[in-house]
Order: sequence, then C-alpha cells, then structure tokens
Amino acid sequence: MKRIAVLTSGGDSAGMNPTLKSIVEESRRDNISVTGFLRGYLGLVKGMAIEMYYKTVSGAARRGGTLLKTSRFPEFEKVLIQKQAAAVLQKNGIDGLIVIGGDGSLHGAMALELIGVPVVAIPASIDNDIYGTDIALGVDTSLNTIVRSIDSIKDTASSHGRAFVIETMGRSSGYLALVGAMATGAEALIIPEVQYDIKGIAGRLKNEHERGREYSIIVVAEGTGATAEMSDALKTISKFDTRVTVLGHLQRGGSPTVFDRMLGFRLGAQAVKTLLDGISGVMVGLVGNRIAITSFREVLAHKKILGERYVEYAKRLAC
Repeated sequence: MKRIAVLTSGGDSAGMNPTLKSIVEESRRDNISVTGFLRGYLGLVKGMAIEMYYKTVSGAARRGGTLLKTSRFPEFEKVLIQKQAAAVLQKNGIDGLIVIGGDGSLHGAMALELIGVPVVAIPASIDNDIYGTDIALGVDTSLNTIVRSIDSIKDTASSHGRAFVIETMGRSSGYLALVGAMATGAEALIIPEVQYDIKGIAGRLKNEHERGREYSIIVVAEGTGATAEMSDALKTISKFDTRVTVLGHLQRGGSPTVFDRMLGFRLGAQAVKTLLDGISGVMVGLVGNRIAITSFREVLAHKKILGERYVEYAKRLAC
C-alpha cells in the first residue's frame, strides 16, 4: 500500500485524536501517505480530504473530540451513496481505509468492504456496547468524568441532606451508569438491562433515611427514560428534598485519560499493520490485555451483554 485514508464517524469520544496520531505516525514510518476525510462518511462522499502529516497530529494526544470532525450520515445506508464513496477513494488513490466509530460506523465499514474497499475499523463508543472489544475508545475518559461529577454532587447532597437523581448517557446500554454507580457507591441504579422497581427504590431509600442515611445518590441511564419518574417517586414516597442532574454531553469531551491515550496508540498502530498485512473486513479491539482482530460479520451479529457479576450488582440496586 502507498496511501491509506482514515475517518471518524458518529458520536465523538476522547481517544480518537491519540488514535489518529498513532495511525499517521505508524504509516509515515513505513513511507505510507495518509489522507483524512473530514466529517465522517458525509465528508468521504463529498471528497472533503486533507493530507495528514506529523505536524497535523502534533499535540493531538491530549485533546478530546476529533481533529477530523465527525457527523451522523444515515444516507450512507444507500448502496448508491456507498458506491460514490468508493469512487472518491479510488479517485484519491486510496489503497485502504480505517474507520473509527461505533455501531453505525461499523455497518458503513462493512458495506464498503462488501463492494471491494479494504477496510479496518477501530471501536469508539462511550456506551461500550460494541462486541469484540472489552472496552472502546472514550469509555474510560467518560467514566472518569462521571465519577468526578458524582463525587462533587455528593458534597452538596450530604451538606443539604438531599437525594440526587443523576442521569448518564446510555440509550440501550447501561454500562456508564452501572460502573459510575459502582465506583461512587451510589444507593440506587436504573439501567435498561435490568428490571427495576421505582416505587421499591423510593421505599427502600425512605427506610434507609429513617435509619440514619442522610442523603442518597441514584444513577439512571438515559435510555430508560425513568429520570423524572424516579425524582417524583422520591419526593412523594420518601419525602426527600430531591434534585436532578443530567450530565449530558459533558461525558463526551475532555482530555483523554492515560488509558484512552494508550488504547488509541495500540489500536491505531494495529489497524495500520492489519491493512498492510492484506487483512480487511475486520475490527481491532482489546480483549483481556491483548489486541484482538474480529470480523465485521461477527461483531455486528452479536450484542454485547453485561457480565454476570455486573448484572447481579445492578439488580441489588434496582429495587
């Protein structure tokens, strides 16, 4: 290969920039040119290309977000649009493509691979819902932000004797809420994967309050849609002075943690090596402490599920 391309797609996550830095540096060491496409698949179809050099990624490791920018582009599901993207790659002399993103980005990568484009993907999703990797880019940074936020809120909760309902990101995956609750010692948890009893939680917290607990922290994954209901139940059943905090997009940004930087360096280098080895249609991820290569078909055919011990812990806090 003489030239490879890279794009970041879907939701941004801390760790994307260290990965881009790794890809550029690994490629340039092998005298391979790197083209970056701005705004994900949308920019690929429109030919929004830039040449990436060492200076392009200088200092990128400490920055959150993605220097290539990103977007959501549902129109890429159309075969005609996919063929237009392949034509852009051919026009720019691209021999292989690296896609950094989540589930939707992986579907787009597999579509390109099926029409003959050599593609390798890198998982980036703060929800940590991608099969084939224990952890995706951005998860650790998001969790650190969540933990810092809850720890700060606890100061106010304990000072005023209040209950706080804290909503984290996570549409169909409660991983962020679960680990955030575990790490901060939250009193209750609501996630999509585990059946929950809002009235039961409120009643339990009322009893604990009467036995001396001065405040309570309840962590809710946004995908459950239960934040407001939980707050109302606490006010009416437990008589707690209750506040709601939605962490929102605060969880996406920020300087990547050491873990996310090192993960990005490892996955970026492996993605380049995989393309150079003539392997396509795969995702590089982290399983245990080793880099694993998994086919797109296998990744997209399976739903990532929470570990048994995680589920047991969640059940204890959900009623």
